[in-house]
Amino acid sequence: MALDSAKIQEIVTKYGRNENDTGSSEVQIALLTTRIAELTEHLKVFKKDHASRLGLLKLVGQRRRLMRYFKRKNKDAYMKLVDALEIRDNI
Repeated sequence: MALDSAKIQEIVTKYGRNENDTGSSEVQIALLTTRIAELTEHLKVFKKDHASRLGLLKLVGQRRRLMRYFKRKNKDAYMKLVDALEIRDNI
């Protein structure tokens, strides 16, 4: 279920502040969103995979905490990121 390095690099270049930026909140939220989307598709097929469902819930919680932090620190960039990723602003 892990992302391959080409996909990670694509996300880093799209959302990062520079090409080697892997630790900023924008990149971490984008990576978590991609993993959440892949796990959601997996769980549509394998409905009884409860271990993956637990992992999905952990990822959603982690992304929610990061989004709360990012919204508090830089609200304008947060709103741009939410629009770009097409996720809800429920914080």
